[in-house]
Amino acid sequence: MSREGPTARPSDDYPPLDSEARNEAKAALLTLAGLPPETLRRVIAGLPPPAVRAIVEEWWWGARGGQQEPAGDWRIWAIVAGRGFGKTRVGAEWIWARVREAAAAGAKGSGDPLRIALVGGSLDEVARVMVEGESGLLATARTGERADWQPSKHRLDFGNGAIAFAYSAERPSMLRGPQHHYAWCDELAKWPRAKASWDNLMLGMRLGTAPRTIVTTTPRPIPLLKSLMALPRCAVTRGRTSDNPFSAEDFRDAVIGMYGGTRLGQQELDGELVEEADGALWTRELLDGGRVAAPPPLVRVVIGVDPPTSPNGTCGIVACGLAADGIAYVVGDHSVGGMRPEGWAARAVAAFEAWDASRIVAEKNQGGDMVESVLRAADSGIPVKLVHAGPSKSARAEPIALRFETGRARLAGSFPALEDELTRLTCAGYEGGGSPDRADAMVWAMKALFEKPRAEPRIRRL
Repeated sequence: MSREGPTARPSDDYPPLDSEARNEAKAALLTLAGLPPETLRRVIAGLPPPAVRAIVEEWWWGARGGQQEPAGDWRIWAIVAGRGFGKTRVGAEWIWARVREAAAAGAKGSGDPLRIALVGGSLDEVARVMVEGESGLLATARTGERADWQPSKHRLDFGNGAIAFAYSAERPSMLRGPQHHYAWCDELAKWPRAKASWDNLMLGMRLGTAPRTIVTTTPRPIPLLKSLMALPRCAVTRGRTSDNPFSAEDFRDAVIGMYGGTRLGQQELDGELVEEADGALWTRELLDGGRVAAPPPLVRVVIGVDPPTSPNGTCGIVACGLAADGIAYVVGDHSVGGMRPEGWAARAVAAFEAWDASRIVAEKNQGGDMVESVLRAADSGIPVKLVHAGPSKSARAEPIALRFETGRARLAGSFPALEDELTRLTCAGYEGGGSPDRADAMVWAMKALFEKPRAEPRIRRL
C-alpha cells in the first residue's frame, strides 16, 4: 500500500495469470458472451475464483454498444449517456488499454513514457470517481498490475513509466503548459469553467503521433459539449441507463419509474441532449421553476388544437386549465402524428371529454372550415371556436410566455415533447425542425383561458 493512497496490487491469494491462461479465458468468454445476463451470472458464480477473476478482468467481452471503441481516425471520443450506463468503467478501461500498449512497446525498446490527463469537475471528483471509485482506475487494474495513487501530488504512477495527472476544471490554469498523449475527461457537461479548461487541455494534447481524448459525460445542453460533438473528428456514442444489464435491476426499475418520460429522465436516464435555443421565450429553468406535480381543482378547461400541415405531420392537442386563483396550468398533451383528419379530430374530442372541457379552440389556417367539420363529425354537439393565426408564432406566444414568467401559468406534470418545442421558440422564430404544433396548441388554449368574457351591452333608458 502506498503511504499516500490506495494502490492496485497483485492478489495475495492467486498469482498473476500468464498469457496462455488469459487466452483460454478469452476462448471461454466467446461462448459465455451470448448468454442472457441472469444465466451468465449463475455460470460465473459457479466457476473457481481464478476463472472468475480472469472473466472480470477481461473488459472486451462485456463491452456493448456505446461502450465499444469506435473505428476510424477520431481524435475525441465522446460517450454521452445516462447514469448507470457504465461510462466510468469505459474511461478507466480505455486508459488501462493505452497503458498496456505502452508497456508492450517499452518492452520492445520503443515508445516514450505516457503522460495522461485526468480531468474532472474538481480534484476531489477525479480522486473519488476516476481513480478510487468502484469502476475507477484502481478497481479495474488486472492482477499483477500496479497503480500507485499519490493524492498530494495529484498523480497516478502505473509503474512502467506511464503517469496520469489529475486536474480540476475549477482551475483551468493547471492545464496551461503540461503536455499529454491521452486524456480522460469525466462529466464535462458539469465542469465549472468548462471552456477555459477544455481549451487549455486541447492545446497541450501534442505528445506522440496520435493524441486522443475520451469524454464520459451525462448530457447537458452546454455550448462546449454541443460544439465538440459537432467536430469532424469527434466520434460520439450514446447510451441509456436501461442498456446496462449488469446494473441492479431494482435501481433501474426505481429510477425509470420515478423519472421515465420526464425532461430529467430524458437527460439523466436516456442520455439525450435536451436543448434550448438562445433567447428562448421559455427556458428549462423557467419551466422547472414553476412546475407542479398535479394541478389544483380547475374551474375551466380548454383544449387547444393546431392541425397538421401535412398528412404525416403532428396535430397539436393540448389541454390547459384555469384554477380559482387565476393561475393556468398545462395539464395534458394529447398530440398525435400521422393520422387522417378524422383520426386527430377523434383524439381531440376524447381529450375534451376526458378533461370535461368547456370548449375546443382550433386554428383554421390549415384546412379552414374542414377543421370545424371534422371536429363536429366526431361529436356534433361539441363547442368549437376557430381562430385565425397571424404571421408570427412568436408574437402570439410572447404574452403567454410572460404569464409563465410572472407565475400565472405553469406546467402540471412533465411534457417532454412540448417542452422541447417551447424552449426552441424565440422572438425571432422557431429554431427547431418542422413546426411547433404542440406549442401552438398550448398557446391557443392559454389565450382562450385568459380572455376576459365580453360584457353584455348596457341599454340606456330614456
